[in-house]
Amino acid sequence: MPLLPITLYGDKILRKKVDRVKEVDNETIELIANMFDTMRNAYGIGLAANQIGVNKSIFIVDITEVEGYENTKPMVLINPKIIKYSDEETLFEEGCLSIPDIRAEVKRPESITISYQDTDLKEQILEVDKLMARVMQHEYDHLRGILFTDLIDPELQKEFKKPLNKIKKRKVDINYPVSKTTDYHLVL
Repeated sequence: MPLLPITLYGDKILRKKVDRVKEVDNETIELIANMFDTMRNAYGIGLAANQIGVNKSIFIVDITEVEGYENTKPMVLINPKIIKYSDEETLFEEGCLSIPDIRAEVKRPESITISYQDTDLKEQILEVDKLMARVMQHEYDHLRGILFTDLIDPELQKEFKKPLNKIKKRKVDINYPVSKTTDYHLVL
């Protein structure tokens, strides 16, 4: 499976709301497998389709490399929708493969209920908490054109302006394939 270039901060597709998936064909299954290879190569734990230039409502999660989550099953969520957020919120440091070398604390609900379709397009509902809930919220935001840097303190956003501009201009050292232009879109 080829590694796919990851879109970076400033890439237009990261700010778009993605399209719903209407069918899962062999091309979609191959895309999902490539997404897992790409994410693992970059040492990520979640990846949304628009992060590899694909305008589809798909994200994957694999937190098995995180201590305490070794037995957690990797997941594919198609056309996800968070249907319930807990009142309890937690602050936790987040990073993003599309925003390398920048990390910040983000406040999010501790648990969520999410509906999605599996690769057979069968409806599923799942309640998750802690790290899994955080990763799913982060990836779900990607599908809606929201980045974790949008959710941080405005003063910190100002502080990140220069580093984000460097990322946008591809003036950062990244050890995984990235999109070459801000107009990158993977043609399937």
